[in-house]
Amino acid sequence: DKAGEEKDAAPVQRSSSVQKKIAARQAEKIIDPNINSQFDTGRLLACISSRPGQCGRCDGYILEGKELEFYVKKMARKKK
Repeated sequence: DKAGEEKDAAPVQRSSSVQKKIAARQAEKIIDPNINSQFDTGRLLACISSRPGQCGRCDGYILEGKELEFYVKKMARKKK
């Protein structure tokens, strides 16, 4: 883990143009309230999209929008 320690010790140097670009993206960034509430609870709903039979790897994506609403409602009904 020496490589990890060395990586954390030195801050990443970025040019001023890259810093401006990152700042502009951060200003425009809006997180969906449903996803934000998932971060607050410490859980994210995701769909696993890896093929059956894969060993040691799990690919997937975080649920958003209508798909997220559907599964949240489904889980709420399941709890009752």
